[in-house]
Parts: sequence; C-alpha cells; structure tokens
Amino acid sequence: MSLKEAIEARHSVRAYKEQPLSEGIVNVLQDRIAELNREGQLHIQLILNEPKAFLGTLAKYGRFRGVNNYIVMAGRKTEDLDERVGYYGEHLVLLAQTLGLNTCWVGLSYSKVPGTYVLDEGEKIACYIAVGYGETQGVAHKIKTIEQVSNATDKTPLWFKSGVEAALLAPTAVNQQKFSFKYVGINDGRHQVLAKRGFSMIGYTQMDLGIAKCHFEIGAGKENFEWL
Repeated sequence: MSLKEAIEARHSVRAYKEQPLSEGIVNVLQDRIAELNREGQLHIQLILNEPKAFLGTLAKYGRFRGVNNYIVMAGRKTEDLDERVGYYGEHLVLLAQTLGLNTCWVGLSYSKVPGTYVLDEGEKIACYIAVGYGETQGVAHKIKTIEQVSNATDKTPLWFKSGVEAALLAPTAVNQQKFSFKYVGINDGRHQVLAKRGFSMIGYTQMDLGIAKCHFEIGAGKENFEWL
C-alpha cells in the first residue's frame, strides 16, 4: 500500500482486537519513530501491551475499547509543538496503515499512566495515538469541498488540487477541518503554497493543520512546491 492509498483507506478506529503487534512491525515502527524524533525534534514513544491508559472514565466516554498499544506524542514546549506533533505523527499513522494496522488520534480520552513514558525537562505530552488491529476498518465522514478550504481553480496547478483533496481526508478534531490552503504563485522559480488554520472553540487546530500539511505534501508531491 502506498501512502496515497493509505490516505484513502485510513479511518479512525476506537475498538481493537486482542492481537499483539508482531516483532517485525514493532521494529519498523520504532525505526521510523527514531527518524521522526530526529527530524521533528520530538520525543515520540511507542507503548506496548499497556491497557491502563484506556480503561478510565475518559476512555469510556470516548468509546475506546481494547486499546493495548499507543503512541505518546511528546516534545519540548514551543509555540509550534502541536503543528510538529500533527505533521510527524500523521507520518506514523499512515505508516501504520500500510502495515495493516489501525489508528486513532486521541486528544483527551486517555489517562497518563506513570512509568509508561519518559519526559525530559521542559517537555510535555501533546496527545496519544491508539494503534493496533481494529475490530473494523472505521468509516468515512462527511468532508468539506475543495472550494471551501482552498483557492483552487482551473488555472491553479493540478498538483495543488490533488494536495487539497488529500488534505480533506486528513483526520481532525471532531472532523472540524479548520484549515485552508492558498496557491500563491511562483517566486524564484518555485511554486508557493500558504497553509493556515482557522479558529475553533474546540481547539487542536494547530495540530490539525500539521496533519493536513502532511497529507497535502503526499497528495501534491513535496518536490512541486515550497511552504510560504
């Protein structure tokens, strides 16, 4: 499965089978986590065979069941932490999909279990990502139109529209999709794109923007443009 195929196939899953991850899959995830921690200056950690984080009242409210494996998305407290968490975390989510796993971004419906993760000085946990073999493959949700989130027209490059289409399939908090993409034009021979987050009382728009930008790059082809 390619990353583009993973974008189309992936849906949020909250109920998981009692099936452990194989050693081979764990190694692939751990290797990628090490790469993304270096690239994104994060402290992502894979927690295995640990059910307590998703057994509390919050998890029940979030309708989670059978979560024994999850990814702790953490990093040093900075203004752009949430966007980096979204961007690099979604790379992990899509990798998991190509490995036959299911996932779900979790903002609040989990408990922090002492001893299961490590935080260095100045770091914080931004969210968790549940991962494992889902009881189902999840379901698609209603999404906005290309026109609602971008300035794509018949005059903008085709790759820009493809990027927006991929971004519209990105998971966002309560499916709010509070992001937009603007094709700006060419500067010094490079196409430029501006990505912006909107306002939401729910929050998480900065993290959502990072997730959407990850999808946009895969759909558009990162080599075709630069972020403004």
